[in-house]
Amino acid sequence: MRPVHASRKSLHEQVMVITGASSGIGLATTQAAASHGAKVVLAARNAEALAGIVEQIRRDGGEAIHVAADVGTREAVQGIADAAITRYGRIDTWVNDAGLSIFGRLEEVSDEDHARLFQTNFWGVVYGSLVAVPHLKQSGGVLINLGSVASDIAFPLQGMYCASKHAIKGFTDALRIELEEAGADVAVTLIKPAAIDTPFPQHARNYTGREPKLPPPVYDPREVALAILSAAERPQRDIYVGGAGRLMTAFQAVAPRTFDRIGRSMIAQQMRDEPSRNPPGALHAAGEDGQVRGDHPGYVQRHSFYTRSAIHPAATGLLLTAGVAAAAALMRGTGRRH
Repeated sequence: MRPVHASRKSLHEQVMVITGASSGIGLATTQAAASHGAKVVLAARNAEALAGIVEQIRRDGGEAIHVAADVGTREAVQGIADAAITRYGRIDTWVNDAGLSIFGRLEEVSDEDHARLFQTNFWGVVYGSLVAVPHLKQSGGVLINLGSVASDIAFPLQGMYCASKHAIKGFTDALRIELEEAGADVAVTLIKPAAIDTPFPQHARNYTGREPKLPPPVYDPREVALAILSAAERPQRDIYVGGAGRLMTAFQAVAPRTFDRIGRSMIAQQMRDEPSRNPPGALHAAGEDGQVRGDHPGYVQRHSFYTRSAIHPAATGLLLTAGVAAAAALMRGTGRRH
């Protein structure tokens, strides 16, 4: 049996399932996968938006189907897999991307909203992974879960989102170990994006009274799609999208208390100087979809040199060493100032 991180099928040979495919990272990945010839199965709550996306893919010469599903229920996720098998006979890559957030202090957010976020973000990944694995064992496929830089660090105003991404990392790591111990020919990758310019802030439940935004630096969602498609062909254990995110995790690891103090500044960095446009967001019901990009008010980095280097395995070790060294230097400088 080949090593679990050996190269897989080329994209044009793959059947790929993508949850959260109606906007943002999921939509960017869907469009890129279809343009490379993959047969794509799109899943999200917004049936109308999905139908429009599939129609466009077919007009462009691609092949796709869609399934309207709430990933917070296992039955709905099973329906996604059943549709893929009925249409295409197999699943080669499964991408668990569906997720959302809440902007608000932990003490202010209702138990109902916290539970709903976890049902989508964490249990959606659990159900997607456990439904996908039997099919991926048969195809020698790839499971790709979307974590976040928040899988490794935490920041204020999105506390339960951070908790869900920490939980996704723990689940994904444990599942990977169990599959490897059992000799299953399934590769498991965790993608960890930094802040990405998608409709994510507008889809979030918002308690702050002000329009939310993501703290800089912010990256183009197509950089995440690039990492996902790379993992589908050449799996890696973890891929960070955005060098700033990798630097923050390294800094937090060597200077956690200093990082906590710096983290307080993220409260102001996550709010615009304008009233909230849509406080309920898309937490409990599908929102407006069909857009890859958000409307981040600041500069958006189109490319991440770190990510593009990291998806080439030979460069990863050098980048990790450089990142840790940079974090240590930053910590020493901060320590002198304090």
